Formats: sequence, C-alpha cells, structure tokens
Amino acid sequence: MSAMSLSPRWNRVVLKMSGEALASSASDETIDAIIVDRLAKELVEAKDSLGIELAVVVGGGNIWRGATGQYAGIERSTSDTMGMLATVINALALQEAIERNGQPTRVCSAIQMAEIAEPYIRRRALRHLEKGRIVIFAAGMGNPYFTTDTPAALRAKEIGAQVLLKGTHSGVDGVYSADPRINKEATKFDEISFADVLSKDLKVMDLTAITFCKDNNLPIYVFNLMVAGNIKMALAGQEVGTLIK
Repeated sequence: MSAMSLSPRWNRVVLKMSGEALASSASDETIDAIIVDRLAKELVEAKDSLGIELAVVVGGGNIWRGATGQYAGIERSTSDTMGMLATVINALALQEAIERNGQPTRVCSAIQMAEIAEPYIRRRALRHLEKGRIVIFAAGMGNPYFTTDTPAALRAKEIGAQVLLKGTHSGVDGVYSADPRINKEATKFDEISFADVLSKDLKVMDLTAITFCKDNNLPIYVFNLMVAGNIKMALAGQEVGTLIK
C-alpha cells in the first residue's frame, strides 16, 4: 500500500513517547530542537493526512526520573513531583514545535500552573480534540509513584481513544520474546495478547499500565518512534510494530 492511499485504522488515539526521544544521543542536550521539530512535523503530517484526533503523553526521563532522585536520597514523592514537572518542560517544547508547523495545540497539565498550561479537564480535552487540536497531556496524573505509562493509559481511556500507541526510542520495533539487543535469537510478535505479555513478563510498559489496559480492553500498539515515517504508518495500522490486545 502506498503512502498516498493510507487510511486510519483508529480515529482517536493517544501516543505515548518517552522524554528520551526528545534528547540528542550525540550531545549532552536534554532537548534536541532538531529532533523535536522532526517529530512535530511527523505528528502534524500524520494527523492532517489521516484526519484523526490525536493526543500525546510525553515522559520526562531526559530531564529527571523519580527513581534517580530516590537513589540519591531524595524522598520519593518529591523526586516524582520533579519528574512530573520535567514532563511539562517537554510538553511545552513539543507544543511550540507543533504549532510552528501550523497545528493548533493545547497542553493540559495534571498539576495546576495556569500561566503556562491548561488544567486537565476531561470535557475540555475532548472539546479540543473535536476542534482538531493536538492535545498534550503533561504532569502525569499529578500523583507520585506512577510512571508516565500509567497516566497515558488512563488518559486514553478517559477520552475514549481506540488505541494507546507506545513509541519506543531504543531501536526496538515492537514486542519480542526477549530483548533483541541482547538476545539475537529473540523473535518479534506481530500480535500478542495481554495475558501472554504478563505471563511471559515481557518488558513492554509499566506493569500497572499493562494491567489497566487489559482490564479496560484498551489495545496497545508498540513501534519504533525514531524511524522516519513510522508515526504515520503506525497511526494507519500498518505492520511496523506489535499489537497487544
């Protein structure tokens, strides 16, 4: 199927990307403007050409991880809050890049900071999507002890998304029987059940997020975010990753 004939497999989606996806592997920059602009262009082009409603959840690991502070002696709740604020920084960077490419965007934060982002209100977020805006969910759920995988799953279910897209940045293009970077005999699954992911202890997402998606019948599509064109292909349901359902 040619790129011109692609049609959306899902009409409303949430894309979860890690904070590390926005960083440069070639320097010490925590946010690489060139990478952010490329990802923004792909998001805008995919949304426009497929006509979908798109929300994004971005992590904060390129700036701060809750576990990092905990190991350094910072109390976990405080460290996790620092990580949530890091996601807001990434969300603002992504918003600016997306809007520079002509697409109206709103950042909805689970932590109140009215001067720079809207508070997360479910009905308001839905209205933004209906008006054709990309919505970026920031600050997790506003609670410590959760990775950004779990609020991504929660927000997806709250807004009635049909799938949660998990974009990886490590070069792994789906779910494998083992880590393909370590075990060359690992095999890739085109499709796998939640039960198998859990029973085989496959490291796809945070266990809480996986369990939430299983219990709420929310499929997950895992793909390599960093390959040019993959965002559009994944949104169109093409075979560039693994579907968990």
